[in-house]
Amino acid sequence: MFPATNLRLAVLALLSVFALAACSSSAGTPAPSATSSTGSAAAGWSYTDDTGATITLPAKPERVVAFADQALSLISYGVQPVGVFGRTDLATDPRFAGIDLANVKILGNAYGEIDLEALAELAPDLIITAVYPSDRKGTLDPKSPFYGMKDLEQQQKIEAIAKVAAVKVGGQGLTLIESNAKLAVALGADQAKVDADKASFDAAAATLSATAKGSDIEVTQLYADADGLYLVKPEDEPQTQLYKSLGVKLTELNPDGDYYWDIYSWENAGKAMSGDVIMISPEGFQIADLKKQPTFAKAPALVAGQVYPNPYTAMDYSAQAKAMDILTGYLTTAKKVA
Repeated sequence: MFPATNLRLAVLALLSVFALAACSSSAGTPAPSATSSTGSAAAGWSYTDDTGATITLPAKPERVVAFADQALSLISYGVQPVGVFGRTDLATDPRFAGIDLANVKILGNAYGEIDLEALAELAPDLIITAVYPSDRKGTLDPKSPFYGMKDLEQQQKIEAIAKVAAVKVGGQGLTLIESNAKLAVALGADQAKVDADKASFDAAAATLSATAKGSDIEVTQLYADADGLYLVKPEDEPQTQLYKSLGVKLTELNPDGDYYWDIYSWENAGKAMSGDVIMISPEGFQIADLKKQPTFAKAPALVAGQVYPNPYTAMDYSAQAKAMDILTGYLTTAKKVA
């Protein structure tokens, strides 16, 4: 959320290849269990991933390698991967702060740059990554590689090392959370842990919803870099779709336009400044950088000190409960400025 070394390049490839999709959601669905997609297949272990592919192995995978986003969810449920690859340096990725990676092999810190020799040496039983729809209908393009993989040639080399399971990062935000939990349980996560995390999630969702419905604060979520602003379209990104479904008022200037992002040059940045609270990506420009942009420096939210890091994190029950608590805090303390 792309053959890229930073989010700027990732965004461009996202626009043409992957993107995210989402539609309405509800926070009241029971926590998924492994029985929803795994069974006692003759091969010993079976799992149908979000592409519809059924993966069978002689036994439950013990040595798992995962893309960073999926690795975070697995770790939250107690499933420890032996290897991780990401799109940024995991040592500086705030989502991994406090997570012990001493026994985890880092296979790549830039999009598509995966050390295949090191991957083979790990002898993984299963590799987990994501797949992104190419439009709002949720279409999966078979000509595009899985997320985190440079191209189909690299993907084929990876699939020659171990089978790959893909999580669809599209559709309802809650559906994505459930899919991550379902896979974790299939890999041995304790269902009681999943259920407890879901209870915390439900409580945080209820609090956020009550706060949002009593608030007229508008929230803008964006990414910025030297070329301009990328305004997230709430219905197209699972996290914002989830928040919108709970009643959060999110900036939505052109809902029927281009998929996932509305893009503004710095000359036109004023068009994207309707929010009372602005949440910025942890990648790209930060507050100090925004203050240097003449067309943004006088943004009411920035002047009011209501520009915050986007609490974007893994799409699992525990992480999202914490993120929703943070957003509730933003809404509670913010003043109407736009």
